[in-house]
Amino acid sequence: MFRQMIAGVAGSLAVISLAAAHVTLENPEAAVGASYKAVLRVNHGCDGSPTVSLRVRMPEGVVAVKPMPKQGWKLDVVSGKYAKPVTQNGTRISEGVTELSWSGGKLPEAFYDEFVFQAGFSDELKPGQTIYFPVVQECEKGIHRWIEIPTGQEAHGGRDAHGAAGSEPAPGLKLMPARR
Repeated sequence: MFRQMIAGVAGSLAVISLAAAHVTLENPEAAVGASYKAVLRVNHGCDGSPTVSLRVRMPEGVVAVKPMPKQGWKLDVVSGKYAKPVTQNGTRISEGVTELSWSGGKLPEAFYDEFVFQAGFSDELKPGQTIYFPVVQECEKGIHRWIEIPTGQEAHGGRDAHGAAGSEPAPGLKLMPARR
């Protein structure tokens, strides 16, 4: 009985460790029609190697992006045309920020940090949708590509057709009804 309890606790800790072992959004829900403060949390480096760069691609429908500078890190903002024009509050928008990257800093494995930007949503995005922010985390030695976007049942918290959830999932944001 004692061995079963120990095995159960060890298994639970392994699952918790795996769940915390990726880049996440501090708040995984946002109201459609509102401004959203995205806080990307980086909990680890690459097998002990410090993080030196973080790059995030904006999903379709995320507009009016404004990054927060981070002391000790260089901020690069990539702007360009959207794949297709969108509308925000009745205004047609065809270009804007498509990618952000912070580089040149050094985040040791023993610490976590947060990378922040503010954004809005196009009128085309609806409550109930989940959008994903692909992130590439570069370290002095190694790289993590948090870019896997679930499809089908996996997108609803299940497993994919092969019975496995993604090992490097992109941070997801569930869109909620507008607040009244």
